[in-house]
Amino acid sequence: MLRTSPAAPPPPPGARRRWSVLAVCALSMFLVGVDTTIVNVGLPEIGHGLGVGTHGLEWVVDAYVVVLASLLIVSGALADRWGRRRVFRCGLLVFGLASLVCALAPSLGVLVAARAVQGIGASMLSPVALAIVVNAMPDPRERARAIGVWASVFGLSMAAGPVTGGALIAAFGWRSVFWINVPVIVVTLVLVAVFVPESRAARARRLDWPGQLLLTAVICLFVGVLIEGPRIGWASPAALAGYALVTAAAIGFVLVELRRDEPLMDLGLFRRPPFATAVLGATAVFVALNVSLLLNTLYLQHTRGWTPLATGAATLPMALGATLCAPWSGSLVGRLGPRRPLILAGGFMTAGGLCLTDLGQDTSVPLILFAYLLIGVGFGFANAPLTNTAVSGLPPSRAGVAGAITSTARQVGAAVGIAVAGGLVAGTGPSDLAAASRPGWLLVAGCGVFLFVVARASQPTVADAR
Repeated sequence: MLRTSPAAPPPPPGARRRWSVLAVCALSMFLVGVDTTIVNVGLPEIGHGLGVGTHGLEWVVDAYVVVLASLLIVSGALADRWGRRRVFRCGLLVFGLASLVCALAPSLGVLVAARAVQGIGASMLSPVALAIVVNAMPDPRERARAIGVWASVFGLSMAAGPVTGGALIAAFGWRSVFWINVPVIVVTLVLVAVFVPESRAARARRLDWPGQLLLTAVICLFVGVLIEGPRIGWASPAALAGYALVTAAAIGFVLVELRRDEPLMDLGLFRRPPFATAVLGATAVFVALNVSLLLNTLYLQHTRGWTPLATGAATLPMALGATLCAPWSGSLVGRLGPRRPLILAGGFMTAGGLCLTDLGQDTSVPLILFAYLLIGVGFGFANAPLTNTAVSGLPPSRAGVAGAITSTARQVGAAVGIAVAGGLVAGTGPSDLAAASRPGWLLVAGCGVFLFVVARASQPTVADAR
C-alpha cells in the first residue's frame, strides 16, 4: 500500500473549542452506550411483537455488542491511519442507516442482522471519540478531566438506557428505541462538521487482518457458546466443539500477535499490572452492569408483572447514582489519581450485589431500588479511573488503539454479562426466576470485589500515569 509522509499535526484548538469537541464526542458516546442497554427493557415487547422466546432475544442485544467488541481495535487503528474525523463520520452514517433497518425489521433474523451492522458503526465511534478528545487536550491535567467527563457520559448512557427505553416503549412501542437514533445522528453529523478537527497518528501502523479475524472468532465463539450452552447442553458434542474452537482461536491469536512487528493488540502491555488490571476491571464492571440490567428486566416484567415503563423507572436509582458519582469520580481522578474512586466503586458495587443474593418473589421494592442505587454509584465511580489508568498506560501516538482496548474490554464484559444472565434464567418459569437469578447477583458482588484488586494495582497519582 502506497504511503505518504504524514503532515505536521495541526495546533491544538483553543480552550472553548476543545470543550466543544468533547461535547460532540460525548454525544456520540452517549448514543453508543444507550444503544447497548436501551433494548434490554424492551426484550419482552420485542418477543411478543416478533413471536420469539427469551432465548432468541439474547442475540438482539449481543449481536450488537459482539460485533462492536470485535471491531473496536481495528477501527481505532483505521482512524489513526486515515483520519479520526473521517472514520467518525462514517461510523455515524452506518449506525444511523442500521437503526432505520432495525426500526423497520419484520423478523428476528433481520433485526439481529441490523443490530450487528449497528455494531459496525458503533465500533467507529467509541475509540475514535476518545482519540479525538485526547488529541484535542494537550495538557495532561486537562486531558485527565476530559477523560473523566467522557467516561462519565458513557457510564451515564449505559445506566440511562433502560429508563429511556421504558419511556419510549410505553409511548410509541418497541420500534421507537431505534427510530430515536436518527435525529440524534443528523444533529451529531452537523456538529462534527462544525467543531471537530481532523487528526491522525504521526505514523500509520500496518493493519493486522489475521489478528483481527482471530480476535473476532474468539469473541464470537466464546459468547455464542455462553448463549447457546443452556439450550444445547454444556457437555454436548456441539458445546465441546465450541470449547475447542475458542481455545484454538485464542492460541492462534496470541501466536500471531507475538510474531507481528505491529500487532493489533500489543500483548506486552499486559505485563504491566496497572494496564492489565484496568482492562480486566473494565470487563468486570460491564459484566456486573449488564447482569443487573437483564435480570432486572426479566424479574420485574415476568415475575412481578411490571410494565416496560415501570421496569425502566426502577433503574432510575441506578442512573441517578451513576449521574451524580461519575463526574465526582472524574474530579477525584484528576486531583488524587484512580485508587480512591476505585475503592469506592468496589465497595458500593459489592454491597449492591449482596443485597439481592436472597431475591424472592415478594422481595420489598425499597430494597430492590436501594440495591440498584448502590450498583449505580459503584458504576459511576468506576469508569473514569479505569479509563484513565488504561489510556495512560499507552503512548499518546496510539490514542485510537488505547481507547479501543479499554472499550473492547467493556463490550466483551457487556456481551458476557448478557449471555451469563440469560443462561441463568433460560427455560425458567416466572415463579422460579428469582431463585434462578441469585447466582447472578453473587457475580455482581464478585465483580465489585475485583475492583479492590484493580485499585491496589493502579497508579496512585496522575503524575504516575503520564
